Amino acid sequence: MQKCKKCLLLEAGESVTYGEIMQYVSTLDKADLADGGEYERRISICKNCDNLISGMCLKCGCYVEVRARLADSACPDADNKRW
Repeated sequence: MQKCKKCLLLEAGESVTYGEIMQYVSTLDKADLADGGEYERRISICKNCDNLISGMCLKCGCYVEVRARLADSACPDADNKRW
């Protein structure tokens, strides 16, 4: 049986966790956030990555919906940087 692994927290039905993460993001300085287009580009790449499991990156353990929002952030896969 193949398990679903390419979903974000919101898509996986993890609404409490997703809400907590979005609350955290709302406290960040807007100058530290990537613009909406860049965020969507990064999320699109993460959603097609084998290292995404239930909204978390297996390379670093972060929630991709946070990492992708941070302007100075980068893909944590040292062997294959995707963004």
